[in-house]
Amino acid sequence: MRFAVLGGDMRQVELARLLERDGHQVRRFAMEEAGGTPARCAGGLEEAVSGAETVILPVPAMRGEYLNAPLSRERITADELAGALVPGQAVLCGMPGEALSAALARRGVTCTDYFVREELTVKNAAATAEGAVEILLREMPVTLQGARVLVTGFGRIGKLLSLKLRALGAHVTCSARKPGDLALIECLGLTPVPTGELRGRLSGFSAVVNTVPALLLDRELLGELDEGCLCLDLASKPGGVDMEAARELGVRAIWALGLPGRVAPVTAGEAVRDAVYNIINESV
Repeated sequence: MRFAVLGGDMRQVELARLLERDGHQVRRFAMEEAGGTPARCAGGLEEAVSGAETVILPVPAMRGEYLNAPLSRERITADELAGALVPGQAVLCGMPGEALSAALARRGVTCTDYFVREELTVKNAAATAEGAVEILLREMPVTLQGARVLVTGFGRIGKLLSLKLRALGAHVTCSARKPGDLALIECLGLTPVPTGELRGRLSGFSAVVNTVPALLLDRELLGELDEGCLCLDLASKPGGVDMEAARELGVRAIWALGLPGRVAPVTAGEAVRDAVYNIINESV
């Protein structure tokens, strides 16, 4: 099969390598600064996608107005990208966004969002949880052994992270909205707290890790944190921590976006590859 892999971070670089290793023809574009990756498309975007049966875009597909391509100097708009494609080509991407979706629809090209695949989101959650542990170990002035850590949200990332932290000896409190999740938190030996009842309960933690992709840790809640408490936001945009308020209050806050591609690009690339294969097999 002929693939075009465009833009993205090191997980896209690894994805291209894995597809080639599986015997497919692969053209890369907009990742020339990856280091050690040979240039494959001197002719630009048009050459990259020409003849490709499947075009794979990164996650997120766009950064602002342009193709998400941190490893390149290329600046490709949604309309330019769609204009290089032809109806019948399969486009797979993560989080396409309104502008790209509309541009592809006008071109008559179908786009499938691989980022919603359960097998991918679970593996990404595992990589994100490991990356979060690495950040906590590096940034906290105390060991995780014996530390009190609050994890807000009990989705895939929250569950995996909480269990990893407990295994390292941390005293883990988890917030959730659903009664069933609160019951599971308690049964797992963690401390449950309803998300709506966080106010007045945030003192005494060495770190707070947010996984909720909506503003949760506002100025009032951030003001309750002890001096030196690390606030780590793992949520995708718009995030769950008021970063401006954190700066003004002197709270150490880190917004760690795209951890799978940063801390485990090979594993993240494998996860995308597997999701791509599943999508292709299901369409046959």
